[in-house]
Amino acid sequence: MTGSIATTEQPAYAVDYPSWNDVLEARRDVAAAQAKIREIRAAIEAITAEVERTQAIAEEKGTIYYEAQLAFDEAAYNAEQLQLQADEAQARADESRQRAGQFVAELARSGGSDISAALFTNPGQADSLLSRLGFASKITEQADGIYAAALQDQNAAQSLTDQANVATEIRDELRIEAQAAYEEAQAAAQQAQDALVAQQENQARLEAQLAVLVENRAATEKDYAAGIAAQYGAGSSLSAGQISNGWAVPTTGWISSHFGNRVHPISGTVRFHAGVDIANSAGTPVYAASSGVVEFAGWSGGFGNYIRVSHGNGVTTGYPHLQNGGILVRVGQQVTVGQNIGRMGTTGYSTGNHLHFEVRQNGVATNPVTYLRNKGLTIG
Repeated sequence: MTGSIATTEQPAYAVDYPSWNDVLEARRDVAAAQAKIREIRAAIEAITAEVERTQAIAEEKGTIYYEAQLAFDEAAYNAEQLQLQADEAQARADESRQRAGQFVAELARSGGSDISAALFTNPGQADSLLSRLGFASKITEQADGIYAAALQDQNAAQSLTDQANVATEIRDELRIEAQAAYEEAQAAAQQAQDALVAQQENQARLEAQLAVLVENRAATEKDYAAGIAAQYGAGSSLSAGQISNGWAVPTTGWISSHFGNRVHPISGTVRFHAGVDIANSAGTPVYAASSGVVEFAGWSGGFGNYIRVSHGNGVTTGYPHLQNGGILVRVGQQVTVGQNIGRMGTTGYSTGNHLHFEVRQNGVATNPVTYLRNKGLTIG
């Protein structure tokens, strides 16, 4: 994994926090207690600042990744369409070449010998020879046009093939750029996640200690338990209600936008839609479509709050536009098919609550409806 994420010399979650014994000692001395209060509040501010810093970097890298992925999807689709056109043009060129060859062969059979010598040696077949000569002349008149058409078809096929080759090269270059942007965004998301976990683990404990000092009451096991109980939720395994062949329907709702070219609801231009939109109310559970490892969990530009899961063999699934606070998993976490990993929302480039569900094979988007149908599942 690559990335150029800046780090502080001493991140907030590495601060030497006051121990519980420090708190108890401070209670015995008012001045010391006030100093400890200031120390704890400074530590809380430090970890809050660290979270904001890393989240800002993660959002920036996530936006770069989103744009790179969008460019790759467009290039992959264009390359595929050009290759289909080139293949069709080559088939027409092959047919034209075959037709021209047949005319040339017929021309050779009809008028290939010297007519005077043929009439001299075969005077009884004069009518037949003259008839063949007339047929040959007609073939000759058509041959030029057929040859020109065959040449034109071949040139068209070659031109489209050249365009398809260029489009493929562009696609491959953009694939590399998208992967590099993804890795940087993934690293940034991981750092933001680490800072957030540290904040949630340490800030809850620090605030519990602070309450003891400010309220000047004895620390109890209940106070301490309240501090460390505020942990980052890892989600819970829930049935998606429809699981088949190791795959699950990722959420409930109706299809509001299909896979393929469409008029973008925000830009108003025709753009390639690399997934299928499943609409429902805010907070609708989103499930892992198959078991795998969370590769990305954070903000990603137009995707908003976004989760990407790797299922092995080059297959990944994507879950964009989750609501704020709706990411229930962490990078590197193992998830099982049907596990509740998020909650539906409308973050990023979105006009309403929905899940934009993607399935990719070696980075290239494929139609999720068809993919899950082959697994025995129906979306929407």
